[in-house]
Amino acid sequence: MKKVAIITGSSRGIGRAIAVRLARHGFAVVVNYVSDAREAKKVVDEIRADGNQAIAVQADVSKAMDVVRLFDEAEHAFGGVDVLVNNAGVMILKPIGEMETELFERTFAINVRGTFNTLKQAASRLRWGGRIVNLSSASVALGMPMHAVYNASKAAVDALTKTVANELRWKNITVNAVAPGPNETRRGCDGAYLERNHQFPGMTPLEGMGTAEDVANFVAFLTGPDGGWINGQTVRSNGGLE
Repeated sequence: MKKVAIITGSSRGIGRAIAVRLARHGFAVVVNYVSDAREAKKVVDEIRADGNQAIAVQADVSKAMDVVRLFDEAEHAFGGVDVLVNNAGVMILKPIGEMETELFERTFAINVRGTFNTLKQAASRLRWGGRIVNLSSASVALGMPMHAVYNASKAAVDALTKTVANELRWKNITVNAVAPGPNETRRGCDGAYLERNHQFPGMTPLEGMGTAEDVANFVAFLTGPDGGWINGQTVRSNGGLE
């Protein structure tokens, strides 16, 4: 039986790279997007051109009923769900004194409530032995200026990861988080991150920027047969940035 993976926010960037990589590993893939149907179709077309299965499903992960429908459509198309990758997210960088309440609420709506909504469905709908990978961030450990709200949202994702891993032991489902460092492709980031890109390569021992494919490689490991004994962990994929 072919395994099925839902990747949220996968019409571009890291999510797209994860969708393409998991399809090449034999998964039927659900490409989730919130607004850009054309980009989502390109990802589906690319996967299908390689002879693999994929569909695109529009859903806003911050809305509970959208997430219910996302799982419904995945099950209708492929018969069930084995893997959930929580990639959808936003990164809004401002000093805490300048952060508008609306931007705080938007960050938590997508990064935290979105993860909660998908985990809630996954808890009852993922098949036995499934895998969940949440996207966190290496910046949580760095405490860099302007990251306070973003880091708080990703720290919440880390906490959900550890706790839900314990809750889902009855279904033999692993739950982990991947925490990328600075990389060349960041979806949902604002201009402040992009303006600082030139600073990041010198901050890592490997003296470079990661790529979306670097993150996808690790997600593929965690969702594959060799990653089955890793559980409840937040693992940094950041070139050694401390």
